[in-house]
Amino acid sequence: MNKNIVILGTQWGDEGKGKIVDYLTEMYNYVVRYQGGHNAGHTLVVNKKKIVLHLIPSGILHNHVICVLGNGVVISIIDLIKEIDMLSQLGIKLDKRLIISSHCPMILQYHVQIDLARELALGKDCIGTTGRGIGPAYEDKVSRLGLKIFDLYNMELFAKKLKRNVDYYNFQLVNYYKSSPVDYNNILTEVLKYRDCILEKVDDVPMLLQDAFCNKKHVIFEGAQGSLLDLDHGTFPYVTSSNSTIGGVFTGSGAHMKHINFVLGVVKSYCTRVGSGPFPTELKDDIGLHLCIKGKEIGSTTGRKRRTGWLDLVLLYRSIVLNSISSLCLTKLDVLDELPEIKVCIAYKINNVLVDNKKFFPFSNLENVQPVYITLPGWKKSTKGVTCLHDLPLEAKKYISYIEEYCGGNILVDIISTGPDRCETIVLDDLFKKKNI
Repeated sequence: MNKNIVILGTQWGDEGKGKIVDYLTEMYNYVVRYQGGHNAGHTLVVNKKKIVLHLIPSGILHNHVICVLGNGVVISIIDLIKEIDMLSQLGIKLDKRLIISSHCPMILQYHVQIDLARELALGKDCIGTTGRGIGPAYEDKVSRLGLKIFDLYNMELFAKKLKRNVDYYNFQLVNYYKSSPVDYNNILTEVLKYRDCILEKVDDVPMLLQDAFCNKKHVIFEGAQGSLLDLDHGTFPYVTSSNSTIGGVFTGSGAHMKHINFVLGVVKSYCTRVGSGPFPTELKDDIGLHLCIKGKEIGSTTGRKRRTGWLDLVLLYRSIVLNSISSLCLTKLDVLDELPEIKVCIAYKINNVLVDNKKFFPFSNLENVQPVYITLPGWKKSTKGVTCLHDLPLEAKKYISYIEEYCGGNILVDIISTGPDRCETIVLDDLFKKKNI
């Protein structure tokens, strides 16, 4: 049987998905991104060398792997070229290993400008976007005004559509936001500069994947952001502009659900969030600062310091349900090493009344919930770089077991990350062992 898996985040992103994709890719043939844009930041550390990817799938470091950008990904051509050049300078050749769907929407300069102008106008009520133009590009897709990669095949028509869109956005930028307009000729010149390089990588992604499945190739679908940032199921309006839950796999790649065998949910051993929005277990004390410093919680895309808090099992359980998760990967366990005790959120209260959040979830009132905690003993020993479960402290094992028990006992933690490097990983399930599957 084919072992095609989805790897997605169960929190607000930044769970460490990139490392896990990179780790597992050794035994896979394809890695497919299906949503988001260069607002994602997947950090890989191989032999202590740090590489940050924003658009190109994390499997690119393995020479045998074909990396695919599905139609659900919004692409900034300029940023994609920069990433390709960065990898080339590191000696990583893409050759024919990067495939782009012709249906990917393009992010252009007016998307970035309107994104920044809106956030500035909203002030303290801003969403906290990355300012990369992601939301406006998805808006254009839905309104059917957007330009897609396939538009590059007819530059005469492309130029007409571009002029229409530039005029539309400049009217808003100048007259409503009192901001500077974008230059039509500059945008067109940049697109023309990189057009050929992009078009030579275009392929029919649904048919490509169908052929891969028929030939018993193994495919990883790599999620960006996290489930709680999903446009439909996240903490709206403080969400991303795409579907970062399981449904995005199918609409964003053209793959059929019958080809997915396994869904691996990546969860950080505590919680973090970038930008605005509710965060029930957020810590604004010395422990929160410790998690931020020890976990190096600085956004790889935005450079912003992440908000930190205790692990929220209420939200994790919801992500498991939303995504039909098969098992979990727990990351950054080593960040908790120095804490004498560790709290875990197991329920919510509203006005001191316990909420049955498995029947009714208080998303509309999440800012006002009171987290109910259980306190577990810390282990006060280093787990950094541990690669065998047997070598973990007893208290760390109990922490992992408690997470599994809360999630029903049938969702197990099958991978544990004990550091940023590829080799600093514990693997418990044979499905993920380094072997041919």
